Amino acid sequence: MKIEKVWALCYSATGTTEKLTCAVAEAAAKALNVPMELVGFTKPAEREQSRAFGPADLVVVGTPTYAGKMPNKIMPDFKEKLAGNGAAAIAVVTYGNRSFDNSLAELNAVLTAGGFVVVAAGAFVCRHAFSDLLAGDRPDFADRRQAAELGEKAAGKLLGGDVSAVTVPGDAEAPYYVPKGTDGQPAKFLKAKPLTDMSKCSDCGACARACPTGAINPENVAEVNGVCIKCQACVRKCTRKAKYFEDAAFLSHVAMLEQNFTDRKENALFF
Repeated sequence: MKIEKVWALCYSATGTTEKLTCAVAEAAAKALNVPMELVGFTKPAEREQSRAFGPADLVVVGTPTYAGKMPNKIMPDFKEKLAGNGAAAIAVVTYGNRSFDNSLAELNAVLTAGGFVVVAAGAFVCRHAFSDLLAGDRPDFADRRQAAELGEKAAGKLLGGDVSAVTVPGDAEAPYYVPKGTDGQPAKFLKAKPLTDMSKCSDCGACARACPTGAINPENVAEVNGVCIKCQACVRKCTRKAKYFEDAAFLSHVAMLEQNFTDRKENALFF
């Protein structure tokens, strides 16, 4: 298998998954001495386009972990819009310092079913979208170095003629993790939506443009008419800090995470 181009393709609502996906892809491209190109897969318009690859491609595919698996509203696009046609792939998931649970297993299964040969994989810790207290400084230098290591070793594997599929931990068919509150009981916040402090809002529309589901009305950014997946893109991308959540169950879950998952977690690489 002679690789002629490396692609970085990721869903990254708050930008951290993109950083690590690109770090892996850049290192692989350098080791293979081929060009690298980033393909956005976050905004609705980006996910509408079908993308086909082939045996001359190495595709680094990244996604964050939502409730222990791939984001359930985004995962169908990975299944329906990407065709591997024998392309090599590196599966990358990120998680916010709790656990990647079964997200890597699910991504591996989705890519394999889509015609990719997943030759390497990695799970990386990133700042949790909900809180800066959870891995707020990550990815750091050590994380980026490990991302580069994943790309370099995957490239070396291909250069050596090894196109065997990687084995990763987890169960692709497992149910989603059930978020809990500080009382230890399930925290039900599926219907929670971001609110807008209109005294801070400049009506710039950045939140609507950032929303990966197109849920925010660009004509009135205080309206959330579509499905909110709690990705925090609108909160993170608002330069005036006008977007926020006040749902009690959501805030209780965030508090539980901050109480129990601040110790540094390590990345995991698989070849």
